[in-house]
Amino acid sequence: MLLIPAIDLKDGKCVRLKQGDMNDSTTFGEDPAAMARRWVKAGARRLHLVDLNGAFAGKPVNEGAIKAIIQEVGDEIPVQLGGGIRDLDTIERYLDDGLSFVIIGTAAVKNPGFLRDACVAFGGHIIVGLDAKDGKVATDGWSKLTGHEVIDLAKKFEDYGVEGVIYTDIGRDGMLSGINMDATVKLAQALTIPVIASGGLSSMLDIEQLCGAEDQGVEGVICGRAIYSGDLDFATAQARADQLTEA
Repeated sequence: MLLIPAIDLKDGKCVRLKQGDMNDSTTFGEDPAAMARRWVKAGARRLHLVDLNGAFAGKPVNEGAIKAIIQEVGDEIPVQLGGGIRDLDTIERYLDDGLSFVIIGTAAVKNPGFLRDACVAFGGHIIVGLDAKDGKVATDGWSKLTGHEVIDLAKKFEDYGVEGVIYTDIGRDGMLSGINMDATVKLAQALTIPVIASGGLSSMLDIEQLCGAEDQGVEGVICGRAIYSGDLDFATAQARADQLTEA
């Protein structure tokens, strides 16, 4: 089970939002590269970056901070990034910089042809991010709720050739209220590609439940507010996950 620390970037700093609200952010670090190093030292085997400004602007904004992180740790572990990725040129530039995976969210829902083209051009490097509330997919930094069912869209994108799906329950994100296990497992069971859980991770109980669902197709979990607030010790949690999944 991969525990993947999230580094959310706003104005070049590491922050956490509550339920995707840019006006409700807490700054956890001024130096994103140093934060990346911290998580690698704690045993992280992948990092999850989000260009929050980019997600709202529809284009890369925190590229300098992202490059600094890749230069700091990109040779050691895979780094994945989402937020503001809307064209093939941006994907190519990020992959050339050393990024391992690009996460396409809003653009995948609004422009499925773009996602298909990305999978053809950059096979093995494209993950789709599906953010949902009550089973319906949201777009545009979670500000718009669509009528699309998560599972239906995920199956369609699986056919395009995406590497995996990051599923975020936006009602729980940043709230330390626990992972939506039922919805996450249901999605994983409907697909053959891996699912990464996101939104609400709060305790070791969540880690234990996720490890129990690994054989259902849940490959990992994005760790956000809980590892920054101290509610969850990352190194201890990854060690426990390894213990459970090796048992």
